[in-house]
Amino acid sequence: MSGDVSFAVLGPLEVRTGDERLRLGGPIPARVLATLLLEPGRTVSVSRLVAAAWDDEPPTTAAHQVRKAVADLRQRIPGGATAIATEGPGYRIDVDPARLDLTLFTHRLQQARGALDAHRPAEAAGHLRDALALWRGPVLAGSSGPVIAAASAVLEERRLTAVEQLVELRLALGESGELIGDLRELIAEHPLRETLRGHLMLALYRSGRQAEALAEFGRVRELLVEDLGIDPGPQLTRLHEAILRDSPELAAPEPAAPPAAPPPDTPRAPAGAPCTLPPDLPDFTGRERELRHLLAPPDPGLPDAAARVLGIDGMGGSGKTALALHAAHRLAPGYPDGRLYADLRGFSSAESPRPPGAVIGSLLRILGTPGERIPDDLDGRTALWRATLADRRVLLVLDDAADAAQVRPLLPASSGCLVLVTSRTRMTGLDGADWISVAAMPPTDGLALITRVLGADRVRAEPGAAAALGSLCGHLPLALRIAGARLRSRPRWTVRHLVDRLGDEARRIDELRSGDQSVKATLQLSYEAMAPAHREALRLLGLHPGRDMGVHSAAALLGTGLREAEDVLEHLLDMNLACQYEMGRYALHDMVRSFTHSLHGAPPRPQERAALQRVLDHFLAATEEACRIRFPGRAPAGPPAPAPSEDGLPGLPGPVDAAAAEDWFEREQGALLAAAQCAERAGFDRHAVHLARNLAFHLNARSSLEEFGRAAAVAVAAARRLGDPAVLRVSLSNQAVAHCKLGRFPEGVTAATEALGLAAGLDDRSGEAVCLTLLGLLQSLLGDLGAARRHLERGAALHRELSDPRQEAYTLCNLSSVLTWTGRPAEAAAAAARAVALAGRAGTAGEQVSALNDLAAARLALGEEQEALAALERAIDLAGECRMPENLGLTLALAAEACQRTGRTVLAGDHAERALELIRAHGTALRQAVAENVLGRVHLLRGAPERARELHAEALRSADAVGYRIESARALRGLALAHEALGDRDRARTHRDRADAAFAALTGAPAPAALATVP
Repeated sequence: MSGDVSFAVLGPLEVRTGDERLRLGGPIPARVLATLLLEPGRTVSVSRLVAAAWDDEPPTTAAHQVRKAVADLRQRIPGGATAIATEGPGYRIDVDPARLDLTLFTHRLQQARGALDAHRPAEAAGHLRDALALWRGPVLAGSSGPVIAAASAVLEERRLTAVEQLVELRLALGESGELIGDLRELIAEHPLRETLRGHLMLALYRSGRQAEALAEFGRVRELLVEDLGIDPGPQLTRLHEAILRDSPELAAPEPAAPPAAPPPDTPRAPAGAPCTLPPDLPDFTGRERELRHLLAPPDPGLPDAAARVLGIDGMGGSGKTALALHAAHRLAPGYPDGRLYADLRGFSSAESPRPPGAVIGSLLRILGTPGERIPDDLDGRTALWRATLADRRVLLVLDDAADAAQVRPLLPASSGCLVLVTSRTRMTGLDGADWISVAAMPPTDGLALITRVLGADRVRAEPGAAAALGSLCGHLPLALRIAGARLRSRPRWTVRHLVDRLGDEARRIDELRSGDQSVKATLQLSYEAMAPAHREALRLLGLHPGRDMGVHSAAALLGTGLREAEDVLEHLLDMNLACQYEMGRYALHDMVRSFTHSLHGAPPRPQERAALQRVLDHFLAATEEACRIRFPGRAPAGPPAPAPSEDGLPGLPGPVDAAAAEDWFEREQGALLAAAQCAERAGFDRHAVHLARNLAFHLNARSSLEEFGRAAAVAVAAARRLGDPAVLRVSLSNQAVAHCKLGRFPEGVTAATEALGLAAGLDDRSGEAVCLTLLGLLQSLLGDLGAARRHLERGAALHRELSDPRQEAYTLCNLSSVLTWTGRPAEAAAAAARAVALAGRAGTAGEQVSALNDLAAARLALGEEQEALAALERAIDLAGECRMPENLGLTLALAAEACQRTGRTVLAGDHAERALELIRAHGTALRQAVAENVLGRVHLLRGAPERARELHAEALRSADAVGYRIESARALRGLALAHEALGDRDRARTHRDRADAAFAALTGAPAPAALATVP
């Protein structure tokens, strides 16, 4: 950013140039700017900015107001026009790190960490003081909205962690009395932070005030018991015991001689290096042998051409994840470029393992790769992932892997990286991996873990019962922790009381005797310790189809109100049977889910089937509402969807505009697909059909094509069982669309043909029109242009007769392409122009962009470059609203050609570069073939025939892969022109002959001149 503009967010938001504070023009621009500054250098979507800018329900013009706010900020902030960039569906702010106090804070924390790694505590303390000096009050005070509030809470937690670390360093450097006043002030603000209490107790003790230190422990114990019903944690308890004993270990340390300076090539973490590792267990116990193996340096005799892979296998509940994370935190300083964690869900009982492509996409975004630059295909994502990690030192934890095939694409190629893999099975097929197995803990380690969880006093009081407890829990870490947690939350229980409960065979059931059954028995212990109402709630929550759940869907399962459901979830969270990945969303651990499923009989109890129907009703009603808002004008799909019962469904999340509805779909996408599949398996066929259809609208709009295909298959299978031809017709039509998008053209023709027959038998003229359009589109892609034109013309006429402007516009777009391909550009332009008008009347941005692209293609074929460019400029303005980057990629490719033809060569180059990024990151093989052919022509016009040859060759590969015959022919013609420009006449002749033969087979005549250059 130009000038000396500075941004401060660690307090009230301030923007300064020199000594002058700039006015931001109102609360909306301020909140937009604050949200952008929280993620400098990253694209923030318009929908996220809307959520940040309004406290409650945003107005219908929210997206427009956000864009106005951005324009205002660009005007008010010096250099703002270049600093705030439009990128895809959102905006990005680029700030000099030295001008943003949040970046400076992060950088100084990194400096402190580096100084600690180099054993320079005084220097680390100085960096922490500098970091904390940047704070001027509550983060972003005066701002509002849930997005900013959540970010503020995260940053406040980082500040408090830094404060605690600075106090710890000052204690280590010999300070004590001078800390007491500051610590009392901090504790007054945060009375439940045990770390601060411990620091105060130690400072008091070292100042000769032992009685006050002991009294401080009494105060915090009373507060914790009254407010939370728990005792102080084991660390604070051990400190209290050490003060009572006047332990020598509490004395202030002697000053240590400074160590030698590290070598100059010692790696240092760059500012903002990502770390997504879950926190280490503060009371991790045992596993010394396994830790020595994991922490040992690699064998120098081994090849170092690839990343090092360490695997941990063992039964469920044996502590594989805890061990991997403990080792990862110990190893973290050696990997300064990132410490990343991914849950692969390999053995989830109700969800398929995460595809490697989805995992790579998430990891790339964490590393700062914009979403639009991430390819859709696995090979492309794998290549980008490995290129991103080249020459970086990154630690990667892959938790709960299913098999070697899931892990292989995730492995970096950089020898500086380390991968820790956990799995229930040893993957002998993962070449080069170094595996260790973990089983039950040795009895001594099990007892040590019980002591750390319960506290030494309770174990010393009942040593025999504590040893028996470890034996009954199978010395499995998860079982021991659950048992200890129950005893801590029941201070009046004795250890013997719990042992007696476990001694009843009916409580432990047979699974305690072998293998994975031990985990189930351990969970049975926790289950039996709950009240009957909570036991029943856990059984029902285990039926939830998704990996995680919001309070609304949990309430639907339980048949309660939202507050009651949240209380249950919070109770399970306290019981360590649930976890919380983000505010308001809960998940049962996969072993807990397996346990709950074992409680369900076959056939399921009536109350279980009723609960499943309630949650399916909930998702169905919610998707209907979200689709109504997000996709207005949807045609009805046969009989109405089943309505939820009045007493069985709580309030819905309530999306209030299209952006909020889209965000809801994004958040629930996995659960919705799982719900549709669950409904189909359980025989709720009408739920399955309608859920899958509603979800398909979102999946299609977001180009989540594999998921779209799965949802469509669920709907067709359920519709066939229903025996309802109207519902089956709709489901087959959606499946035909999915086949088309996925490049499965013959399968699409089969589905569309069956759907057309059903529509005719039902006298469903609207359905018949839809099927004619689909058949025409699929036949055009297969190269049967004559049949395609006939079907599309019939479909367009029928849509017009039925007064369906949206579907008529879609049909005319496809007809326009066929007319252009067959040498009728004037007719194509007329069809596309009508499609533009109809789509504008329907108010659908996506259809308008498609229609404008087709209109521009026809205008280019007619040699009307200025008219084409005007259409494309309108399409670019609309593209951000429809959130379909592949459409924008084609728009930019066509704009590059129009600009090149009109002499705007610089703009043409910019458009071409951006188009290629979007198409290769998001486009299907169909769209890539079209765009690469257009861009090949652009580069030929720019005097770069070699680049043109490369692009046409890529287009040919993409088109041949899915049988897209017209684009294969266009690619061959483009290759002929490129080789001719390169002086290779023989290859040019060969490609021209192949192109002419292809065009003759498609149209019965040689290719029109325009056909080689426009879609």
